[in-house]
Amino acid sequence: MSNTINQMIANELNVRQEQVTAAITLLDDGNTVPFVARYRKEVTGGLDDTQLRNLESRLGYLRELEDRRQVIIKSITEQGKLTAELEAAIKGADSKTRLEDLYLPYKPKRRTKGQIAIEAGIEPLADSLWSDPSQIPEDSAAAYVDADKGFADTKAVLDGARAILMERFAEDATLLEKIRRHLLSQAELTSRVVEGKEQEGAKFKDYFEYNELFKNIPSHRALALFRGRNEGFLQISLNADPNQEEGVRGSYCEVMIADHLGVKLGTQPADTWRKQVISWAWRIKIAMHLETELMAALREKAEDGAMQVFADNLKDLLMAAPAGPRVTLALDPGLRTGCKVAVVDATGKLLDTATIYPHTARARVAEAEATLLALLNKHNVDLIAIGNGTASRETDSFVATLLKDNNLKIQSVMVSEAGASVYSASELAANEFPQLDVSLRGAVSIGRRLQDPLAELVKIDPKSIGVGQYQHDVSQSMLAKRLDAVVEDCVNAVGVDVNTASPALLTRVAGLNGTIAQNIVNYRDENGRFDSRTTLKKVARLGPKAFEQCAGFLRIMGGKNPLDSSAVHPESYAVVKNIAAANDKALDAIIGNTEFLRSIKAADYTDEKFGLPTVTDIISELDKPGRDPRPEFKTATFAEGVNEVKDLIPGMVLEGVITNVTNFGAFVDVGVHQDGLVHISALSDKFVSDPREVVKAGDIVKVKVMEVDLQRNRIGMSMRLGDEPGQDSKPARKPQQTRPQGNSRNQSSRQRQDRQSGNSAMGGAFAAAFANAKKK
Repeated sequence: MSNTINQMIANELNVRQEQVTAAITLLDDGNTVPFVARYRKEVTGGLDDTQLRNLESRLGYLRELEDRRQVIIKSITEQGKLTAELEAAIKGADSKTRLEDLYLPYKPKRRTKGQIAIEAGIEPLADSLWSDPSQIPEDSAAAYVDADKGFADTKAVLDGARAILMERFAEDATLLEKIRRHLLSQAELTSRVVEGKEQEGAKFKDYFEYNELFKNIPSHRALALFRGRNEGFLQISLNADPNQEEGVRGSYCEVMIADHLGVKLGTQPADTWRKQVISWAWRIKIAMHLETELMAALREKAEDGAMQVFADNLKDLLMAAPAGPRVTLALDPGLRTGCKVAVVDATGKLLDTATIYPHTARARVAEAEATLLALLNKHNVDLIAIGNGTASRETDSFVATLLKDNNLKIQSVMVSEAGASVYSASELAANEFPQLDVSLRGAVSIGRRLQDPLAELVKIDPKSIGVGQYQHDVSQSMLAKRLDAVVEDCVNAVGVDVNTASPALLTRVAGLNGTIAQNIVNYRDENGRFDSRTTLKKVARLGPKAFEQCAGFLRIMGGKNPLDSSAVHPESYAVVKNIAAANDKALDAIIGNTEFLRSIKAADYTDEKFGLPTVTDIISELDKPGRDPRPEFKTATFAEGVNEVKDLIPGMVLEGVITNVTNFGAFVDVGVHQDGLVHISALSDKFVSDPREVVKAGDIVKVKVMEVDLQRNRIGMSMRLGDEPGQDSKPARKPQQTRPQGNSRNQSSRQRQDRQSGNSAMGGAFAAAFANAKKK
């Protein structure tokens, strides 16, 4: 069966089965995804980390499917009901849904009405009436009346016969699959407000009378609907016949059932009863079962979409450009409680702290100026980081005036402080700064995240960083797993300086865990800096396997071996020595020697152990050893005099930074303590199916203010600078795009519903921008 699983995954990833088999073997042997992606390309045929993550996830599902398959086969075998045909169908089931459909008739369950009727001997009547409609049901049922068995009259007998057939049809796997496919392509999801809840549930008003094709519902709308239902404001259901004319009774699904069973209903005596059997089988059994199943599938798909949005945004944030090793003064702005100030050196070490009050009495403003100026001069500060919370623009203005008046050429940057308060109160921060006030720890974090966003943000639970979409509505365990994988991949893509890294950062390195990471720091504290990668083997509990996994991602800057500062794995050092020896050059002479490295052929240095992919990577790494894959550091310039939402005027063109990307658009910070929304339809003049095709978190963009709603503190923006406020500009459409089926009046309101989603789902992505983006 493992070959079947491997082939299935290979087909889904569009790679060879041999690649999948090799990757699974490596992962089963305890190798990490980053290690396999970087250092085992020959073995896997070059599968990257994204493919390996997908492979790992799919492998888990298919193995669970296989385990369930064996349990089902065993159960049916023990019942003595496993036929060759059924066994073949079970073994061929490619999803858990199909598998459970096949198992349904044999699944142990509580006694049903149908089972009770079978036990009373009524099954022959059910079969007879179904196959021979010429009978008069009441006359045929008379022979089965038995009060002792609970069937005291013909009505009870016919009800029992109907229950037998209803349950039989509702457990027909092939029939269920036919109807399921029909519903997935044609059914509509409908939502109505719970009577009497109109005012209390006003935030869900866009879903008070809502219809949309089930297959077209995006994740953010699905999660908003489920939240509305969970909070008791909405009733949602599946309409199997959205195009049916008013007044028509019955469902097309009943026709499908009759066709599947080969039944033609006419005017024979039992046909009315048979029609009732079909109708009840649909309405009471099949419709309820499939609606529950499809709703669960929609929620699962929506959650997966929301988690992917979160994962993509988190990756963009973690891989944002670092300002680099520069002395930084950080301010955590505040009004009544003052601004907390922290100065960190180029390595992030805390040098000084203070609290200033630049937004109170004039005397205190002068004192704040003097304090800040003294700190800037004392520590030769290169950068100023200002948290983007309450009073951030006032603080930014204060700093700008100070720098101008004193002719200081120091750059100040607005920094997102999302999650800084979580870090400040964490055990990690308490261990790092046991004597430091909680509020000052936040300032340290702000300064460090400007220097190196990745190194600082790994100290915070990814779910607290606030770049998700409906993050509280999804499986928290699955979300944590997905986000942890993102953090691990980002950390290992960049690499970690083992002599400066925090335990939190080291924990994310492939092959390491919290215990080993802390042991590395303890060894460093006791013995001084590491001077070679091999010294890591002396760290407690860092065994051969852990060393193999982590060594290539840990950097030793200025160590004994220059290769220790690169991404070349120690197991491959021999390849570099061979290159140097073959060309009669010293090791130092080839590192960074672009002209030489581009003149040699990787194929000349391959052998049985190190193939062309590895040697090619080694040569590339030698050309730019320890290169950082993150982009160049840039900052947005906010407009002077635009500090609050009330300062915005429709038509303004402003520079801002993308803070969050969702399925329905992107949020932009233009420096007014409230992120604005650029709807997906306003991101480009071309059709956009996914906002990430155009923007990602951290991008600096130009936007035009289209709408300002002071009452609800919302800002509508456009990246199509030719758009004019007040005009109902048409979104770019996909070439040859056709109108989806369904209620047309709802199609025209989709953009409005997306814009209102924050109101209807206050914990979702809109909430992050339209409610919580006041940044405290």
